[in-house]
Amino acid sequence: MIDSKDNQSRYLQPERRGIDKRQLTLQHICLQLAALGHDCHLTKDRSFLSVSYSLLRNYNQHRRLLVDYRCPADQRIQNFLNDYFQRNEVDTQISLPGETFNLHEAGLAREMSLPVENNKHKSSLLESYRVMQGVLHNPASDRRTTQGVFHIVEGGLPIPFDKRAVPVSVYAKLLETALQPPPELMELPITSGLDNKVNMWISLLLRPVVRPKVANVLPEKSLEVRMFAPGSLVANLDFVETIFGNAGDAFLPENDAALDIQHWTGHSGCIILAPHLTKLRKKNLGLPHYNDASERQRGCRITPIFNTFSINPQYRIHK
Repeated sequence: MIDSKDNQSRYLQPERRGIDKRQLTLQHICLQLAALGHDCHLTKDRSFLSVSYSLLRNYNQHRRLLVDYRCPADQRIQNFLNDYFQRNEVDTQISLPGETFNLHEAGLAREMSLPVENNKHKSSLLESYRVMQGVLHNPASDRRTTQGVFHIVEGGLPIPFDKRAVPVSVYAKLLETALQPPPELMELPITSGLDNKVNMWISLLLRPVVRPKVANVLPEKSLEVRMFAPGSLVANLDFVETIFGNAGDAFLPENDAALDIQHWTGHSGCIILAPHLTKLRKKNLGLPHYNDASERQRGCRITPIFNTFSINPQYRIHK
């Protein structure tokens, strides 16, 4: 059996002064966009696309045949959601994003968070700048606590009284809306100055360490987290990647946590960025009027304007 790392080293670029690392990153992004069926005009030299044209066409056919296929981590989360809704008698089918730009190596999110020919990008949610040290991301609002906004879905273990309990049916509507962002949220900043703009989801695999390694005593343990963001919020994934690192391509078996039981805690998390949820109204979510609400619901003062959400008891979904 050929080691994947040895196999990968065959295709590494030699260290030469003439190689522009940014151009290599842009070509990498172009190839993945082309593989997903999008025209790419990020670089003037497009000869690399003509070389891989037949391979890209072949990949596109495989992609169409496997449109419902999910990476192992996504499938575990999807199975849990399906089972949770079924156990709580909520008749709905909500699927995680299927076709996404997969951030399978560090640095892609940072390059994609700014226009290819501009050092600044501004939206209603954040401003990004390219600076000498790297990048600077300034969000329009920055909340550093979950106090008063931590919601937990009912249907599992008892919910502490300092947390806000939410009916499963309401959560289903929130999740469904979260996965249907408006078009302006889906545009990739790297294509904002081009004629052919790209709208799509971005995904990232994380393996945050839960227990550090103790030499000759205990191995390192980590959980797996899948993060999804509309294209315009790719800067958020760059920020998270800087802290927790990049766990690689979620579709490759060597990155499947379930095949690494010695180092996996057995927990899976899913983070979905959905700022458009703040525009929802309680009435549209099926929440009762204050006069018809229970004592617990009145005390919770449930609101869709939140930044943290948890499914009780196993998987946490942050928005």
